[in-house]
Amino acid sequence: MSTVTKPLSSRSSMGRPPLAKNRSGRIGANDKTSYTSTSILLLGALYCLLPLAWVLMASTKSGGDLFTSNTFVPSGHLFDNIVELTQYRGGLYWRWMLNTALYAGVGAFLSAAVSAFAGFALAKYTFKGKQATFMVLLAGVLVPGVILAIPQYFLLAQVGLTNTYWAVLLPQIISPYGIYLARIYAGASVPNEIIEAGRTDGASDLRIFLRLAVPMMAPGLVTVFLFQFVGIWNNFMLPYIMLGDDRLYPITVGLNGLLNQGSTVPALYSLVITGALLSIIPLVVLFLVLQRFWKVDLGAGAVKS
Repeated sequence: MSTVTKPLSSRSSMGRPPLAKNRSGRIGANDKTSYTSTSILLLGALYCLLPLAWVLMASTKSGGDLFTSNTFVPSGHLFDNIVELTQYRGGLYWRWMLNTALYAGVGAFLSAAVSAFAGFALAKYTFKGKQATFMVLLAGVLVPGVILAIPQYFLLAQVGLTNTYWAVLLPQIISPYGIYLARIYAGASVPNEIIEAGRTDGASDLRIFLRLAVPMMAPGLVTVFLFQFVGIWNNFMLPYIMLGDDRLYPITVGLNGLLNQGSTVPALYSLVITGALLSIIPLVVLFLVLQRFWKVDLGAGAVKS
């Protein structure tokens, strides 16, 4: 019995429809979209990098040249500005830098640790009030931190912790957004089978979390750490409200004080710009160091079948 062979349809051998081509024979359906997307990305990059370029060029100018010369024409006073900034009040700027590193480093680490514990518990455990807790957490994500600064000030004032390092560190430890990210990542990257296998082997829940879950959650926790580090590094309102001693100031509050003095001493403007440029360097270095820990796939740490 002969088999009737039907002609091939317009579908390719892989079962997919052929790509539409323009009259010149090239695939043009996505060309216009690609050019548009690239143009939008380039405009966005220019929008973000233009202020940075301005700071870089302005930091090379002396106080007298800052407002009298072309902004984007570099000068040769960068090293002089750094020396003058270092000598300002006995190196107060570098104390601000160390304070900022302390606030951001310790605060981001503790926040990532708390987020890991809380996110893993919300993702992998069942307990009474779990859904209500998660709803409250989501509500916390929507509340701007500046709204909580005044209540936090009064709470810490009651226990005598204002104008101390703790006044800036303690409010930064709990991050609703960090807990939310850790919960999502733990649910996607830590298989339930791994947890059950650990319990079968007699491991405690803490050991399962530290030895099994944390390595799988590491890329997500690095992201939480970076978000918190950058957020604390750039935070202005909380330390501005909590601190009165300028030796406890972070970079943001310290440079703001210099900027206010610039209205009477214009030479300080060049120091403010130079200080702003130097404050960017640790963030760039941190991103370059930690980027190798990032994973695009949320399930990168999971066990594959």
